[in-house]
Amino acid sequence: MRISVDEEAPRGPPKRAHWEFALPKFPTSTEWLTLAALAGVYFAAAKLGLGFALVHPSASAIWPPAGIALAAFLVLGLEMWPAIFLGALLANLTTYGSLATSLCVGVGNTLEGLLGAMLVNRYAHGPKFFIRPSDIVMFTGLAVGLSTTVSPTVGLTSLALGGFAPWKDYGNIWLTWWLGDAAGDLIVAPVLVLWSTAPRPRWHRRRLLEAATLVIGLSLVALIVFDGLVPLPGDGRLPVQFLCAPFLFWAAFRLGRRAVATCVLVLAFIAIVGTLRGLGPFARGPANVPLLLLHGFLAVQAVTMLAAAAVVWQYREAQERLRRQAVKDELTGLANYRCMMSSLEAEIRRAQRAGAGRGFSTALLDMDRLKQINDHYGHLVGNRALCRVAECLRASCRVTDTAARFGGDEFAIILPETSETGARQLVERINARLMADEESPRLSVSAGVAVYPRDGATAEKLLTSADRELYRNKAAARAATAAAAPVGELV
Repeated sequence: MRISVDEEAPRGPPKRAHWEFALPKFPTSTEWLTLAALAGVYFAAAKLGLGFALVHPSASAIWPPAGIALAAFLVLGLEMWPAIFLGALLANLTTYGSLATSLCVGVGNTLEGLLGAMLVNRYAHGPKFFIRPSDIVMFTGLAVGLSTTVSPTVGLTSLALGGFAPWKDYGNIWLTWWLGDAAGDLIVAPVLVLWSTAPRPRWHRRRLLEAATLVIGLSLVALIVFDGLVPLPGDGRLPVQFLCAPFLFWAAFRLGRRAVATCVLVLAFIAIVGTLRGLGPFARGPANVPLLLLHGFLAVQAVTMLAAAAVVWQYREAQERLRRQAVKDELTGLANYRCMMSSLEAEIRRAQRAGAGRGFSTALLDMDRLKQINDHYGHLVGNRALCRVAECLRASCRVTDTAARFGGDEFAIILPETSETGARQLVERINARLMADEESPRLSVSAGVAVYPRDGATAEKLLTSADRELYRNKAAARAATAAAAPVGELV
């Protein structure tokens, strides 16, 4: 049962070692295009972010390029660093400072993304950091909190040494720079990683309607809270920003982690635009303070809701796993006894509704010499032998048939609309497949067949009839083997 639009495990290209950083081989034409496109996207995002630089031309509290760089390193690999460095260099050359300071700022931006990706790869399962709440916390602490100190430290120090930033404002500029990078990693990177690594969702009409309702509702509330769409009482003293939280919980519990990351991005965009216009609960204080307060609020919402979505996903995965274990045999992957009895009773009811002309067959199979295999080769080989028989059953049965592990070394097959002759032919095919298998030890099965309604009108009677024939066949085969064996072997 599908429980969210992104519940499947993420996919992605194979990664290099966590700490590997080396010059890649000469790029192909496709890789050149990827590098050029990434550099262009980074440059455009950097120019957009620098347009909101209020305390210093090179320090912005809105810096999506940090999230773009981190996502690129996590998804595409560390060899994407030339594109990030080039985009950062061009953005700073065309904005403020000298060639030397632009080089230092570009190096700081690149090292920041590389360090964040290396730490996330090493300690938070790389681009799968959003699966476990503990990994989300590690991602926040290492990538968002720690690695983002590199760029402001390297970049601002070089600007101050070059005379492009006053030392007396170092702390304020550094804090603004760091918060902008941290917000980019926390708000932009999860969206890019989730939408590029998770499998495409199977959107249904109801799911699309629910997602559209969620986004529209969140946008309206965000416009009211942060952009003054509807005047609110309280003169800004009421914590109206938390009116957005129910929509984020809705995304976490109903639509999954990808929806949470997207909703946080939508909320951040509306809130930033409104705050820059002097509206909303955070629009107070000096020019840069409202954005810093807003980033703190958005960071708490993003971490909390991503962690909540991960907990919900883990809970539902556990439910699904228990549901599978309730109907599947853990060793062989076939249906278990409970599932087999349910299918057998359902087939009996279906045959009864169809009338006297509709019947089916049930076959019980017993694996020969499993005890001797366990004694001679060990239980691991015995378990492998059971799995080999199960694989043979899956390969031989139709889609409509139900193959199950009855218990121990016994298997059962329910064959809808199949005569006794068809059931015995299936048993012969199974034995032929087992004999053709060159893996040691060689395997074979003994079988008994029961036909509904001739051999019984209930599940218990059918299984009892098939079991009796099975043991008659085993006894006859044992007697024939004993008669044909030399006297020395018998002794």
